[in-house]
Amino acid sequence: MHEKIEFNGWQNCLRIYNDEIEVIVATDIGIRILRAGFINGQNFLYLSPDDAGKIGGSDWRIYGGHRLWHAPEAIPRSYAPDNSPVEYSIKGNTLTLTQAKEASTGIIKEVEISLHASKNEVTVVHRLINKNLWAIRVSPWAISALDKGGTAIIPQEPYGEGDEFLLPSRPLVLWQYTQMQDPRWFWGNKYILANQDTEHTSEQKIGVLNKEGWVAYHLNKEILIKTFVNRTGDYPDYNSNNEIYINENFLEIETLGPLEAVGADSVLEHTEYWLLAKTDFTSSEEAIDSNVLPLVNSFMAESSKNLRP
Repeated sequence: MHEKIEFNGWQNCLRIYNDEIEVIVATDIGIRILRAGFINGQNFLYLSPDDAGKIGGSDWRIYGGHRLWHAPEAIPRSYAPDNSPVEYSIKGNTLTLTQAKEASTGIIKEVEISLHASKNEVTVVHRLINKNLWAIRVSPWAISALDKGGTAIIPQEPYGEGDEFLLPSRPLVLWQYTQMQDPRWFWGNKYILANQDTEHTSEQKIGVLNKEGWVAYHLNKEILIKTFVNRTGDYPDYNSNNEIYINENFLEIETLGPLEAVGADSVLEHTEYWLLAKTDFTSSEEAIDSNVLPLVNSFMAESSKNLRP
């Protein structure tokens, strides 16, 4: 089901929903998913109060929500403004948003959002369409700015000891401003946890090669689980396909596709599968194993036919 509504100061938003969850997107700006959550519940996505309802202009605005970029990050290429209306089409429970070609890059961004008719599941397909006359090499980069006060859960490859574990695994990438002793990080054997805390104002960021294919954000006894494919290839940022950024206002969960050459009029795709669920846990690996991992395993098993390289 869908309807046109006003949301957060933007007059022409679209809401798609089933009996349990809803997704709201902007059409006056974008591409931006502005809300994802249970009906009458919290919004998992952070929205910038300074940018509410703004449209037009040539400056890039954070806005918040979920967006599509292209990696590796560079100024000004990554920061092409998305302040203008987008085209959209709706077919059943699938909403497709298409941004005008970026004048500075020659790229068209497109996001296809499909809401399951009866389950708390969303499929988000991200597309980069090269409208240049030559090939370019980029990576599709899906970024969710998540509301304050939650905890991101990043799985690591299975921990092991002994002679069969001679070669390295679990690569970790640090940005120059990352402080590993910052209390927002928890470095476990099975999981890395990242806490958003408004009392800490410094920026933090890490990247990992996430071969487990999922990442989650727990917020106020609810959880957003994202699954994605770890495809063969070279990834940006020292081979990171999953990145976490934290500041005083929000936490970003970012997933990336491989860096690939995309020819003229060709398309790169990167898909995330979202599950919204209600659960609670203390910040311990045992609690994640008990309360979160069963949800992840069930969701990944159910959607494995879609998790294609």
